[in-house]
Amino acid sequence: MPKAAVFTMKLEAELRDAFMAEAEASHRPASQVVRELMRDFVRRQREEREHAAFLERKVAVARASVREDRGRSHEEVEAEFAARRARIADRT
Repeated sequence: MPKAAVFTMKLEAELRDAFMAEAEASHRPASQVVRELMRDFVRRQREEREHAAFLERKVAVARASVREDRGRSHEEVEAEFAARRARIADRT
């Protein structure tokens, strides 16, 4: 990937010194480590947004189901799964 931008930031001298020492100890340029950290941050943020959107879609579907009276009560779900657990226990 061509490097076409410069990123300047302010940080504490102690943090910079510790970071530079660790980058050197890992035999990698500090700029490479920062690029990796940035890529990881971008990836995680995208995944979190995608997951949040996924959950929002699921909640919208569930709410629509309840509005259309297609939902089941907690008690109905518990009763169904209690029956399933009992059938499995009877097989063993």
